Amino acid sequence: MLVSGNEILQKAHKEGYGVGAFNFVNFEMLHAIFMAADEAKSPIIIQASEGAIKYLGIDMVVGMAQIMARRYAHIPVALHLDHGTSFESCQRAIDSGFTSVMIDASHHPFAENLELTSKVVAYAHSKGVSVEAELGRLMGIEDNISVDEKDAVLINPDEAEEFVAKSKVDFLAPAIGTSHGAFKFKGEPKLDFARLQEVKARTNIPLVLHGASAIPEYVRESFLSTGGDLKGSKGVPFAFLQEAVKGGINKVNTDTDLRIAFMAQVRKVANDDPTQFDLRKFFTPAMEAMKHVISERMRVLGSAGKI
Repeated sequence: MLVSGNEILQKAHKEGYGVGAFNFVNFEMLHAIFMAADEAKSPIIIQASEGAIKYLGIDMVVGMAQIMARRYAHIPVALHLDHGTSFESCQRAIDSGFTSVMIDASHHPFAENLELTSKVVAYAHSKGVSVEAELGRLMGIEDNISVDEKDAVLINPDEAEEFVAKSKVDFLAPAIGTSHGAFKFKGEPKLDFARLQEVKARTNIPLVLHGASAIPEYVRESFLSTGGDLKGSKGVPFAFLQEAVKGGINKVNTDTDLRIAFMAQVRKVANDDPTQFDLRKFFTPAMEAMKHVISERMRVLGSAGKI
């Protein structure tokens, strides 16, 4: 059965490792996540965004997650709403069977973010569901950014301490220099690890890294070799992910890497055999490619072998 996100992340918080939170938009992505967790003996958080819910239908999202959780009953797994934009969106997910939700009010002023997050927390906790929130603005740190600009973008440790104490949120996503998608950085990647460590010390709860796609070289090459174009994108290096886990990150969101790996294999099949139209011939190697990426991420984060 599905468990709360807090059940998985409190263990990671106490033992000092990271758990991958993997997004899915279809059966193939979901199956790859569970196969990788089974292979790596790792707990998992599976995530659906509001876009994925719109695409699949919330009943299908929950239904597939519950079926896979029963199939792999030995794997601790939480179903998480990624970037819920309103109280109503979080409430609907909770009432539909999600065991963890994120309310993303980080674009609002601090007081408004705190008020909305507290409202979601009160409802979620009454149902045994855990809550994630975000502070700061998720944008890559550039070489020429000023100190004032950096402080305006990244999480403020004082605010983090106040926010967690007042909202009672279960885990927090601090903006420390990453950004969403494949196109994160201008120049070399930069993350503010000192700020992360201070936030961890001030809050003492599981922390979340968004925008954590790594785009490993073999994934990049497989995509480019089949005709794809990543426009010189750079992900977060594995060494940075491991340093983030050491600094207090316990949940690491991963989406873009899976999509790139998936599409590289779909392109390869299409290029190698233009007569092919059996979807299984496209999706089977795509699932295997994603499974490899996910299993590798579990080892990098330290969650492999934790079940």
